[in-house]
Amino acid sequence: MSALKSVIGSEPHGGRLVSRYVEREDDRKRLQVEAKELPSLDVSTATVQDLEMLATGGYSPITGFMDRADYRSVLHEKRLANGLPWTIPILLNCSEEEAEKIDEGEDVALLDPAGGPCATLELEEKYHLDKREYMKHVFGTTDSNHPGVQRVTGAGEVALAGDITLLRRINHCDFKDYCLTPRDAREIFDEKGWDTVVGFQTRNAVHRAHEYIQKCALEIVDGLFIHPLIGLTKDSDFDPLLRLQSYEALIGNYLPGSRTVLATLLAPMRYAGPREAILHVLIRKNFGCTHFIVGRDHAGVGDFYPKYGAQRLFEEYDRSELGIEPLFFKYAFHCRKCEGMATEKTCPHDDVYREAPSGTRIRNLLKEGREIPHEIMRPEVSSLLQEKASFANGDPVA
Repeated sequence: MSALKSVIGSEPHGGRLVSRYVEREDDRKRLQVEAKELPSLDVSTATVQDLEMLATGGYSPITGFMDRADYRSVLHEKRLANGLPWTIPILLNCSEEEAEKIDEGEDVALLDPAGGPCATLELEEKYHLDKREYMKHVFGTTDSNHPGVQRVTGAGEVALAGDITLLRRINHCDFKDYCLTPRDAREIFDEKGWDTVVGFQTRNAVHRAHEYIQKCALEIVDGLFIHPLIGLTKDSDFDPLLRLQSYEALIGNYLPGSRTVLATLLAPMRYAGPREAILHVLIRKNFGCTHFIVGRDHAGVGDFYPKYGAQRLFEEYDRSELGIEPLFFKYAFHCRKCEGMATEKTCPHDDVYREAPSGTRIRNLLKEGREIPHEIMRPEVSSLLQEKASFANGDPVA
């Protein structure tokens, strides 16, 4: 049995783990020189992160930016054109003026924000986007207060489709010890002998509700894969390094180190609520997870999505076609009567006894210089935040 399929039930989405990265250094150098002679396109930080996900297999089975057929199918059917579940289009946007300078059928060098060629695109198709239609389907709103809407509004109106080849990986700097590709993660799970692995997505520093549902999940699987997103997020989210350090403080002290793997996910956050929950599940399937934790407002922002809307979207899919088992949890809190963590499914007491942790509440306490109650955050984590958090525009950053 191959390493990629040695974890029971963890076959990559579509059956094959994509690899679009040039492994040999001499080949990369040659292609980077050749790329300087190609027509070029400047791309955003979010696109660079999508390129990394495409090239290393995080977005398997997708091998490049979506053509019109896949785009329309994902938008309206929440599936690729071949029927495989997929919920968010993976697009490369550009302006009308930029699109006119390149032709279908030619290779295009993609230049990162520093100006160097990081990838090439085999341009197969150019097509126009109705951005309002995109926003309504993906985000469920065209409200300019939504961070995803803001990002799409500022993007070009033409989509470029085609397979990509990554010439240079992102420099992970502070995260290098935790930067695992899907292949890396699968090999680690295999070495540990884990048949079942539950994935956990977060973009916040860890609080007691996170810890509680992780422990509940660990009761039924072999291992826990904590996978904080460190890609592009909105300004008011916790700094990526701080997210990672908060979990370093937890593992070994409150979570078993032998049954926990911590790694980073370098993908842009879209804040697409239920649709992004499905995407996050499929990404973790590609990383080798057999289960995935889905909470009350997964990938939500503000009041744009109904509570538990992400969990309800899973009803549109058969479990066998997703190929990974979602674990649904109610909102967790500390109950003073129960003297411990609970949810509405397990706690019989009124709201007055409940301490509810949330990223917003924790940020407000930090901003006001107040102590974070131990009922909602472990002291090792809260002291880390209080020591390392500073403020820009009223929001905590590292």
